[in-house]
This record gives sequence, structure tokens and C-alpha cells, in this order.
Amino acid sequence: MRQSPDDLVQTQAAWNATYQALAAPRPRDTTALRCRLLLLSVRLWWHPYWETVPSVPAARSELRHLARAHGAVRAA
Repeated sequence: MRQSPDDLVQTQAAWNATYQALAAPRPRDTTALRCRLLLLSVRLWWHPYWETVPSVPAARSELRHLARAHGAVRAA
């Protein structure tokens, strides 16, 4: 399978971080977090990369895995 584009991995990592911030107990500025989550969701869903892969579900799964690894590296 082809490697996901860096911008897509970064967008998924940002989506993960935003989701975690929104899911935290008593998040601050929930409206801004929800708007950001929506914006990132749209960017992820409509990225042109999905038109180039033979199996979108497998590619999305791989993207989530790469983004989690990317987030773990940034946290270290």
C-alpha cells in the first residue's frame, strides 16, 4: 500500500488531538474545538488521496495508525 501523504497524516494527528481535547473532562472552549473537529473531518474526508488508493477502508485504517505513531513521536 502507498504511504499516506504527510499533510494527511498531520491532519489526522490534529484531528486525534482535537478529539482528545474535546473528550477530556471539562474541556475549555468546546465550540472552538467542535468547529476545529468539523473542519479537520472535512479535510480528511475530501482529501484527493482517497481517489488514488484501491482500498479506501484499508488506507484510512493505515492513516489512523500512522497518525497515532506520529502523535506518540511528538509527545516523546
